[in-house]
Amino acid sequence: MLDRRFVADNVDLVAANCRDRGSAADVPRFAELDRLRRQLQADVDRLNQEAGQVSRSIGKAADAAARDHLKAEGRRLREEVGAIETRLAAITAEGDEILRAIPNLTHPAAPRGAEDAAVEIRRGRTPINSFGFPPLDHVELGGRLGLFDFDAGAKVAGHGFYFLTGPGVFLELALQKYALDLLVGAGFTPMTTPDLARDSILEGTGFMPRGPETQIYSITGSDLSLVATAEITLGGAMHERIFEAADLPLLMAGTSHCFRTEAGAHGRATRGLYRVHQFTKVEMFAFTLPEQSEAIHQRLLDLECELFDGLGIPYRVIDTASGDLGGPAYRKFDLEAWMPGRGDGGEWGEVTSTSNCTDYQSRRLAIRYRPAGGKGTAFVHTLNGTAIAISRAIIAILENHQQADGSVRVPEPLVRWMGSDRLTPPGAGKSF
Repeated sequence: MLDRRFVADNVDLVAANCRDRGSAADVPRFAELDRLRRQLQADVDRLNQEAGQVSRSIGKAADAAARDHLKAEGRRLREEVGAIETRLAAITAEGDEILRAIPNLTHPAAPRGAEDAAVEIRRGRTPINSFGFPPLDHVELGGRLGLFDFDAGAKVAGHGFYFLTGPGVFLELALQKYALDLLVGAGFTPMTTPDLARDSILEGTGFMPRGPETQIYSITGSDLSLVATAEITLGGAMHERIFEAADLPLLMAGTSHCFRTEAGAHGRATRGLYRVHQFTKVEMFAFTLPEQSEAIHQRLLDLECELFDGLGIPYRVIDTASGDLGGPAYRKFDLEAWMPGRGDGGEWGEVTSTSNCTDYQSRRLAIRYRPAGGKGTAFVHTLNGTAIAISRAIIAILENHQQADGSVRVPEPLVRWMGSDRLTPPGAGKSF
């Protein structure tokens, strides 16, 4: 969240940013409540000081009547403090609710507007394949190659769940190993994270764990929810941590299952693996000094590009518009892969994103650092980026590397883990 004093002192700036981000947070109301909060807190402090003086004077009273008078005055002051504190608590709670709904500020260079205002800033190394035959979509390809089973997934868990089968299992494992090897070489510490997190940790990273609009699966009768991304667990791992400045940046690569309700999702984008309720993802996360975060953001984007260039996937990089950023992000870049099996003749589909969240998450999670040679502490900056979201990477590989004979060429970096350079239908020879 933003600093409360900054919001109260910059109402017009923050309110304009909320409009750019499509947020209905009532910034003027917050400023009014915060002014009242400070006033009431000053009253509480003053009355407590008076009550303390009265308490100390009781033993010095000249007689019993004077002592009784002072005791009565002390009770009156404590009752007045209690009444003000009750009002103060209600005002603080209302203000905090508004403050937590206010999105991060927006990078000056980020496009303003709704989703369609996003700007393409560059394309990947691999050009779009024109094919010499009508390309199939990943659902048909995967069915022919025996890579997944949506019917079994629906029987077991419902629509949006699936089994990976045969070579599909090895393709998932190969993608994880490919991403982790590259990230470890780039200085990231690999981690596997819990699939559950406390609701307070979800809220700290900017996710809404419960309520009518949530995309989170929550565990009834507990304060736990299934995580939508390892961003939640990696950020939460450093809850209330104080770093030394020399220890930053800290780079982590987390592998986790991800669970999303995808409430409201509909249309052809829900077909197959594109929008599912569970998938595996390798996530990058960084804790940095404030002056490091923009450079680290570019580094995360470059790593995402390196991964998809290595897989031979055509993609474009999108500078996400303000209205599509989500609450914690200051700036976000998306990689959209070309998916020739989508729509009529192919469409772009998001496969990764990377966000600079500045100190928005660290304020909620109380993650700080001590400046070198300085006094006190300051909030770190946090950044996240998808290395590989397995389900969507599989879509991009199958649809872009399909061959006229129905086989799919395995990208060169994955061959050593797949044991073959080609996926072929069962019965047509070795498929992995």
